[in-house]
Amino acid sequence: MIIRALALAAGLAGAAGFSQFPEFTQQYVQRLGGAVDELARSVQAFDRDAAALGLDRDEALTQLATGGVFGAARAETMRETLARHARLSADLAALEGKGALSRVPLVAHFADPEIAGRTWQAYRPGVPVTAEGAIFAGSGFVSGWLAATFLLSLLRLPFRARGRRRRGRRVEPVLHRPTQAPHGHKLRAVRGAAPARARARLPRDI
Repeated sequence: MIIRALALAAGLAGAAGFSQFPEFTQQYVQRLGGAVDELARSVQAFDRDAAALGLDRDEALTQLATGGVFGAARAETMRETLARHARLSADLAALEGKGALSRVPLVAHFADPEIAGRTWQAYRPGVPVTAEGAIFAGSGFVSGWLAATFLLSLLRLPFRARGRRRRGRRVEPVLHRPTQAPHGHKLRAVRGAAPARARARLPRDI
């Protein structure tokens, strides 16, 4: 009874968690688009400055890195900005326009910690009212139920093994082996009993 109650609680928790996947990923994609736009403005400004001097992007970074300690730090920051813009642009291209079910195999594109943290801070759980939300809720319930049942079964294994060992140690009563009467000794017959025979097998207690 307790195991069923715990499994039910785990199933409900799984349903509540999985049902939020569609809305959370939608808000993540929105913030991802905003981050890509912001980074794009910085990249475009850098490229315009480099082009005005007749330099491409790599040449501009090389010259910037040779401009003292500040220039080297600025060049490193710009390289990080360019790499982040390329990575987030690829994530946005993979996720944009996809439904919640289509985003499940694309979870690797939700890996930016800064965007995920901001999304989580502003996120407010809601009740799923779409078919996709119902599907995720059902999947979460089944997953939570099965996971809890499996874990609780593992926890019960030592107690089951101990119970089997205790049952295996049950001591059976010891029966006395019958013995023969001494050689040459005859047993006397008792009235109302069967005639005694020589070499009769009697319990050792007699």
